[in-house]
Formats: sequence, C-alpha cells, structure tokens
Amino acid sequence: MVKVKTLTTVTSRLALWSLARQMFVLQVVVVLVTVVACTVLTSLHVHRLLTDEAAMTTRRVAISVADSPSVLAALGDPDPSAALQPYAERIRSETGLDFITIMNTQGRRYTHRNPSQIGKRFLGTIAPALAGRTFTETYTGTLGPSMRAVTPVRDAAGRVRGLVSAGITIQKISEQVRGQIVSAVLAGLLGLVAGLAGTYLAGARLRRHTHGLRSAELDRMYDHHDAILHAVREGLLLVDTGRRLTLCNDGARELLGLPADAEGRPVTELGLPASLAELLASGEDRSDEIHLTGERVLVVSSSAVRSGSRSLGSVVTLRDHTELQALTGQLDAERGFAESLRAAAHEAANRLHTVVTLVELGRADQAVAFATEELRTAQQLTDRVVGAVREPVLAALLLGKTAEAAERGVELSIGPDSELDDVVLNPRDLVTILGNLIDNAVEAAMNGTRPARVHVRLSAGDGVFLARVADSGPGLPADAAEMFRRGWTTKGDGRGLGLAMVGQAVRRLGGTIEAGQEDEGAVFTVRLPIPDGAARVAGGTAPS
Repeated sequence: MVKVKTLTTVTSRLALWSLARQMFVLQVVVVLVTVVACTVLTSLHVHRLLTDEAAMTTRRVAISVADSPSVLAALGDPDPSAALQPYAERIRSETGLDFITIMNTQGRRYTHRNPSQIGKRFLGTIAPALAGRTFTETYTGTLGPSMRAVTPVRDAAGRVRGLVSAGITIQKISEQVRGQIVSAVLAGLLGLVAGLAGTYLAGARLRRHTHGLRSAELDRMYDHHDAILHAVREGLLLVDTGRRLTLCNDGARELLGLPADAEGRPVTELGLPASLAELLASGEDRSDEIHLTGERVLVVSSSAVRSGSRSLGSVVTLRDHTELQALTGQLDAERGFAESLRAAAHEAANRLHTVVTLVELGRADQAVAFATEELRTAQQLTDRVVGAVREPVLAALLLGKTAEAAERGVELSIGPDSELDDVVLNPRDLVTILGNLIDNAVEAAMNGTRPARVHVRLSAGDGVFLARVADSGPGLPADAAEMFRRGWTTKGDGRGLGLAMVGQAVRRLGGTIEAGQEDEGAVFTVRLPIPDGAARVAGGTAPS
C-alpha cells in the first residue's frame, strides 16, 4: 500500500513538470542507461576477445616451439636444459608470454622462467598432449592462475618425444582487460557528456517551442485549437514564409473549394483567383479587401505574424459576403426605385404648383392641357416599361434606373422589341447583372457625346434570356480584356467591383457575357440559359 501511494505521489509530481522538463529527464535516463549498458557489454566483449586471443597466442607459440628441429635434437642430449632454457626464454621474451616450459614425457621440466623450478614436475594436465593432441586450459601453476596451451613434440616417426607448454597469466590478461575497460569507460563518459549536452540543447529548444507548458496543458490547447478550427464558420488560413499553405479550417475549404491535399502546397498552385493568390503570397497586412471567386464574394484580411524580428508567415481570415453583397445590390435597386419615386414626387409637386398657378391666373384651359400632357408622358413611360417587361423585379429596376438616369441628364430607353415575361432565374443575380451594366452605361454616357443615351433590350426565347445594354459613351478602353477582373474600373481608382460581380453572376448562372464596340459607344450582351418551360415569350423573337 505504501509503495502504491509513493508511486502515485511521484506520478503526480511528474505531471506538474513542463513537457520540456519531462522530456529532458527522460532523455537523461535513456542516455545513462544506454551508455552504462554499452560500457558493460563492451567490457564483457573485450574480456572474451582478450581471453580468446591469449588462448590462440599460447597455442600458436607452443606449436611453433614443438615443431622446431633444435628442440627435438636437444631432447636427445644428456643435458637438454643447457640448450633449451636460453632458447625458451628468448622466445618467451619475443612473444610476451609469461612462460614457455619444455618437458619430457613424464612431465619433468627442462625450461622454466624461474630456473629453480627446472627438473621439477610440470603442474597441469599433460595426458591429452601425450595422446598426441594439442589443447588449452586454465590452471594454477607456480606463477599463479594462467591460460596455457600444451602440445606434443614428435620425432620423424610421429612418436611423442616431449611436451611444450606456453602460457600467459590470468593477472596479465586481467590487466589488459582493465586497460581496455578504462578506454571503454572513457569513451562511454565522453558519449554520456555529448548525449547530455545534446539532450540539454534539445530540451531547451523544446522548452522554447512549448513555452514551458505541461503536457496536459498542451493536450488541452490542441483540443481547443481543433474544436475552434472546426467550429468557426469564417475561413482561416496560415501561410508560411515560403508561401505554402500550412493550415486551413473547414470554413476556408468550403469558401475556396480547396482540395484535400491543399496543406503543404504553394498558394499559387491551389487554383485560386490571381488577386487572392497574390494576397496570400504577399505576407502583407491587408484589411477587409473584397475578392471574388467563381461563386462567392469574400472579405479577406491578412496579418503578418512575427516572433521578435523573425517572420513566421501570415494569418488570413475569410468572411463570406455573397448573400450580403446580393442583398446590398437588391437594396441599391430598391433605393434607386425609392429615389426615383422621390424625384417623381418632387416633379409632380412642381407640376401641380404650375397647374394651380395657371388656374389662379384664370388660364384653366392651359392648366388642363399641361396636366394632361404630363400625365400622358409619365403614363407612357410606365406603360412602356411594364408592358415590355412583366418580370416585376426587373420592371422596378428599370423604372428606378430610368428616373435616376433622367436626373443625371441621360436618356435611358427600353427597346421597342423588348418582350419579357416572368423568368425562373435568381432575381438577385438578375439585379446584379442588369443594375451594374446600366450604372456603368450611364456613367460612360455622361462622359461621351451629347445627347447622352443608354439603350436596354431584354427578351427571352429558345431557352435563352438576353440582356443587351448599349451606351453613347467613349467606347471600350485598351485594357477591356481585364474588365471582368476585380479592381478594373473606368474611373481609374482601382476599386472597381461591379463588372467583376457581373461576370461572377453570369458564370454562376451558366451564361456568357460579351463586350463590343458600336459607332457611339460600348455594348454588353448577356445570354443566360433558362430551364425548359421557365420562360414565356409574349410574341417576341428569339434573341440574336
């Protein structure tokens, strides 16, 4: 129970550490265990290698001495030690062994490192060698425990005439092992120092990037971050300094129609409009810029992100203003209609005042004639518009634009062959298309020759809605090919949006728009497909 409680206390304390500190301690433990384990394994391996090497060395030396003709010849002398002792000591000194003992078949020594041991019995096993086999063993002799090899000395007939033993003490092997172990330990300590230094640097970098937060805090931050990204309806993009998209939420994917593999790709390869791609790649601070995609009107803001003097890229937010822009266009149309009613009311008041004055002056006949003429003129305009265009939204738009143009000194006329009943097309898109084309035409006509005129023709037939708007202005400029791009304007202020929205609405309805030049000015022709049975043509001809 006490152990469990202690373990729980330690775990609780570890949880209070920052992630960087936990990783540092973990890496230190891993490095220590790795270095210690490698050192121990290296020491064991070195001990085994040196032991094997000692056995092989003693075996080779013993066999070489036994194969020497001088050794075999000396064994037949009356005093073999006189010739063999100097020879054995010389070989021992050259090979670095601790002893080379040459003996007879009864184990009596002819040579020894300690001359006082000559003539005494060899301490060790000799039976295998007497049987003609070379072998190695570890045995405790006069010099202490040693690794030794024993081999027979044979004559020409193959008979065993003597024995040779060559050995190295275990103490000497251990000294060599200790030397190698010291080297291994020093290498291990060097590796430990390097590992701890690398661990410290890695921990410092991790601490800098995690801001000293604990793992639970980082996990909670990630959950909140992920939840916010999925919950926010507005689009959010992160672009790094290499102009690559590093993050986008669900809102941005929907608004921009981004592919599943958008993250990690350059913003210029995402199929975005050129102006929007340029904004994303610029990394500059932008505020509430309007950009058009194929289907939407977006308000885009960009903010550069920095850490000290280092640039980290930019954060881009997207807000969908498609519906708001459409409603704004419809509101402008309604406002124009209301303004035309106000102007008409003002003109009606002037005309009524004129009629009253004529009556007070006793000119009743002139008052009646004036009032009748004014009523007939106003009624003709209304009848002509409403009679030609029985689509209520477009009729209201044309009446308002006619009055507005008249106030600005521009004559707006409806083609006599215009015949249009209700069409099942989005009225907001129709208001956007026709309203912006008429506004641009009126503006152009005011800058052209006098009298300023705008001519509108509307019709539907063969499943196609046709809108044609012509003006008496100066015509199309040289950069007319860019007129349906955001920012193009005839005013030269770089803030044009009307024609860009016209192009967007036309594309959304699956239609086409053409810009041409007439003798007096420019002409824009819009053709929109109408679903079967969605339009009724009241005696009009097919659009051309």
